[in-house]
Amino acid sequence: MNAKGAVLSADEGMDRAVIEWLKEALKREIFDAVLIPVETPAEDAFAYLLIQNPAILDRASPLPPVMPVQGGKAIGRLTMRGHLNDRVAAVVRPCEARAAIELTKLKQAHLTNLVLITLDCPGVLPLSDYLEDPAAGAARFAEAAAQGDRSPMRPTCQICHRFSLAQAPGADLHIGILRNGDGAAVIVPGSAEGERILEKMEMTEGDEGTRLVAQMLERWSAQVEEVVDAQLERRRQAHAEVQAAVAGADRLLDTFSSCINCHNCQRVCPVCYCRQCYFESTALKLPPDNYLARAASKGALRFAPDTLLFHLGRASHMALSCVSCGACEDACPMDIPVGQVFSLLADRAQDALGYVAGRSLEDPLPLVAYEMEELHDVEQPYIEIYHEQEVQDA
Repeated sequence: MNAKGAVLSADEGMDRAVIEWLKEALKREIFDAVLIPVETPAEDAFAYLLIQNPAILDRASPLPPVMPVQGGKAIGRLTMRGHLNDRVAAVVRPCEARAAIELTKLKQAHLTNLVLITLDCPGVLPLSDYLEDPAAGAARFAEAAAQGDRSPMRPTCQICHRFSLAQAPGADLHIGILRNGDGAAVIVPGSAEGERILEKMEMTEGDEGTRLVAQMLERWSAQVEEVVDAQLERRRQAHAEVQAAVAGADRLLDTFSSCINCHNCQRVCPVCYCRQCYFESTALKLPPDNYLARAASKGALRFAPDTLLFHLGRASHMALSCVSCGACEDACPMDIPVGQVFSLLADRAQDALGYVAGRSLEDPLPLVAYEMEELHDVEQPYIEIYHEQEVQDA
């Protein structure tokens, strides 16, 4: 077997190939269970199921057209109280795997005995678009995914550049399917555990097979790099537009002016994990006189109050762990571009600290790691201002 990967035949389609591979892994007892999205009986949604019966895997979808539940949140719920005793394979998108890694670093999940399996992700449809006609939505997703067209996808998916292994290397195994017309995909190990799994599955190759794997890996890597370059440019342009739209207190307030304080964005976010949110606590349940005093000082007081403070507070809490999945925007009933705003804030905050959320368990959380040399690009302007003031005062 080529140590850098193996070939997965997909003559009957990529989903079927992945499902059959997982069924074989269960049969060989490489995994005791699989956590994977499965279409609900109503055929209008998908839910993560923990499956031990291989027959049930026939209903599973490794890359469903929508993301009603972020996979990182599902992994967190499964492992929050401790590590798994049985071996479980979790089939998730790269942003979901990154969320699971981030939750593990935040001590809200455990990855012991859990194998992360990711696939090249074409994005997901907005839930509202899909629910208008689930069958048509599934067909539209399949066509767009096959053509590499991200225009029907979530806004954050349209500019995602961490859709594959090289940009989100935390998975144990990654299945490379990008623009594949060969009736096969590459399975790439992202860890020593991933390599051991491929060995146990006996995905061995002779000399001819080894050359085929190398050729497929080279072609796949080149395709991924090409798409990443295009996505980075789209991301730069989109973030410039968002920044112009929200720059300044007035524009930011306008952006969130239609917020109804439902807190859906908080509830679906995989890294918003506080059991008691400050903004839903008794600390903000004030006596009437307090509201009347604030209304008098401002002339009027919006209810529910402190809407913008909620979004700013949430951003300050989780921007460094945000994986730009867009679940928050998908859950907003008022179509506020909250996912796009948070994606911009996350990129800026993480870039400032040289951090990528969920990239690796080995990367320490920025706020708990002390660096002697950091943030000088932020500090320097203030240092110069203070120095000039000292000179003037002298």
